[in-house]
Amino acid sequence: VVDDLEAALAEHRPELVVDLSDEPVLGPRERFRLASRVLVAGLPYVGADFRFDPPELEPFPLPSIGIVGTGKRVGKTAITAHAARLYAQDRKVVVVAMGRGGPPEPEVASVAPDIDALLKLSRSGRHAASDYLETAALAGVVTVGCRRCGGGLAGTVSTSNVHEGARRAVELGPDLVVFDGSGAALPPVATSRRILVVNAQQDPDVVTGYLNEYRHLVSDLVILTMAERGSGWEELHGRTLSLAPRVIATTLRPKPAEAIEGRTVAFFSTAPESAHKVFAAHLRDEYGADVVHVSGSLSDRAMLRTELESVEAEVFLVELKAAAVDVVAEAASERGVDVVLAGSDVLTADGEDLDAELLRLAEEASS
Repeated sequence: VVDDLEAALAEHRPELVVDLSDEPVLGPRERFRLASRVLVAGLPYVGADFRFDPPELEPFPLPSIGIVGTGKRVGKTAITAHAARLYAQDRKVVVVAMGRGGPPEPEVASVAPDIDALLKLSRSGRHAASDYLETAALAGVVTVGCRRCGGGLAGTVSTSNVHEGARRAVELGPDLVVFDGSGAALPPVATSRRILVVNAQQDPDVVTGYLNEYRHLVSDLVILTMAERGSGWEELHGRTLSLAPRVIATTLRPKPAEAIEGRTVAFFSTAPESAHKVFAAHLRDEYGADVVHVSGSLSDRAMLRTELESVEAEVFLVELKAAAVDVVAEAASERGVDVVLAGSDVLTADGEDLDAELLRLAEEASS
C-alpha cells in the first residue's frame, strides 16, 4: 500500500496500472487525472470497462519539435508557420505535417505553392488546402505532407504515413524537423521537445481535463491562442500553468502574404463572427487595406457560395483552409479577382517573449 502514484511507479516498476476504484472514492475527473499521469509514465491504465494506452512514439534521430493541439481551430498551423519561419532564419528546417486531407503517400513540397498551383491541384481532385501546403506557402520552408485517420483520446492515430514522412525528412538533411500534429492527434514520433497549442476560449474543464491533461503534462511549452482582452483567458492560463512548465498567451491576426495597401479586400477565414471587426481593423491599420467584407464561412461551402454572390472586391484575401481553393479561388479566377493568401501575425497578450521561448526549445532540442 502506497500513498503516492509516482513513488509507487518508481519503486515497483509495473507494466500495467489497474484501477479498481469507483464512486465515491474517485470520480470521473480524478480517474482521468490518474490516467493522464500513468500515460505520462508510458504505462497502460485499465479498469473494469476501459483501457487507455500511451501513444506509441517512434524514435527519431534528428533534433525535432512537435507542435500539437487540443482540437481543431486552435491556431496550431499558424503557430507552426511562425515557428518554422523563425527557425529557418539560421537553420535548415523541414516541417512534417499530417492531416486528414493529406496525400496518400508522403509528399515533399520543396517550393512554396502559388494560387495557380493550388488551383491545379484542386481541379485534379486533390485537397489543395491541406496543412502541409499552407505551411509550405506561408512559411517558405520545405514541408513533407502526410495523411492520418482517426484519433484517440490521448492522441494516438488509427493509421498514418507519418513514419514514412519522417524518413523522407531525414533524407533531406535538415538541422531541425518540426512535426505538425492534426486536430488533437499527436504525430507518432518521439520529438525532442513538444509545444501544445490551446484555444483560450475553449472550455477550461475540457482543455485541461480528461486526457488533455496528459497533453499538457508531456509538453514543454503551452501557447494559448485567441487570448483576447476581456475573454477571461487568465483563468485558463492559471490552470494550464499548474500542469505545464511554461505558458504564453497570444492573439492571432491576419497577415497577408502580399501587399494589399490601398485596395478593396474581402477576407475569408474560419473565424467566428466576434473576431471579424477586429480582423478588419488590423488589416486596415497594419496593412492599409480597405476591407469591404469579412467571412468566417470557409468550412461551410453552401454559405460561402451564397456570400460570394454579393461580394465585390479587388482582392480576395483567404486563409488556406477548407474551401479556400475550390470555392473562393475558383470564384476569383472566374471574375478576374486577385487572390492573396493570409497567414497569421502572432502577438503576445501577456508581455512574454514568444520567440525567445521558441528559440530556447530549439536550442534544447539540438543539444
